[in-house]
Amino acid sequence: MSDSAVLLEETLTAFRRRIDAQLERYVDRGPDCPAVLRDAMAHSLLAGGKRLRPSLVMLACEACGGDPETALPAACAIEMVHTYSLIHDDLPAMDDDDLRRGRPTCHVQFGEAEAILAGDALLTLAFEILAREIQPAEVAAACCADLAAAAGAAGMVGGQIADLAAEQQSDAGTVQQLQAIHRRKTGRLISCSLSMGARIAGADDVTAQSLTIYGDCVGLAFQIADDLLDLVGDEARMGKRVSKDADRGKATYPALLGEEASREQAKKLVQEACRAVEPLGERGQRLTALAHFIIERDR
Repeated sequence: MSDSAVLLEETLTAFRRRIDAQLERYVDRGPDCPAVLRDAMAHSLLAGGKRLRPSLVMLACEACGGDPETALPAACAIEMVHTYSLIHDDLPAMDDDDLRRGRPTCHVQFGEAEAILAGDALLTLAFEILAREIQPAEVAAACCADLAAAAGAAGMVGGQIADLAAEQQSDAGTVQQLQAIHRRKTGRLISCSLSMGARIAGADDVTAQSLTIYGDCVGLAFQIADDLLDLVGDEARMGKRVSKDADRGKATYPALLGEEASREQAKKLVQEACRAVEPLGERGQRLTALAHFIIERDR
């Protein structure tokens, strides 16, 4: 393992500890929150996972010369939005999954209504945290707008709708159609991680644009890696069912391009992402290492 990879692993481990501890504090909503709702929120939010999106918020802030600790509330907010999306994606009306992060999905453990409401609670809590804890107020407002746009009708939710519609098609569609889905469904939230970290650090427009390009490329590379892992990954390591996309006939990069061509496409995207952050010099090294990690991971 290279020195940069070791440094990245140490950094991500430290970030995960801070993120997990802060998430645990946030999810304790006091006596007015019904116990079953708190338990359902915690079940999904505190189940572990890669914490990729919140770590990207903190790495972007650091790469722009800021203190990553100041980005911790935004990091937790984006993880809440991501977790809400997983809870809802797993529902019978959507992907109908029964395993997530190595444990029963929220609706399996608590019931469908409780799972829907737990997702709703995490989504709204994310914006409360941004509004209350990010300073100054204009940066908090901008972060709220970034996250709402990334998660909403023209972002993640819109991508999910397009993905559901694609399942009803008689053919697999085109690579361009698949990219359009995943730029919204997966990529927008990953790009938002970078933009919020840059805003909190007070990055200039040129640096922010470089991070946006990085986020776009990394987001697509991440989805290709996910598609490949669904095809060849180990269920025990991944903590979720594998081969479910193929079983449902969903369009994926390996289905459209083949396994080897998909790997090559992911590598090209990572190279483009790394070029985008080259102007950051040493401050961008961890982002470069993370881009490579995304396509080399096994879960």
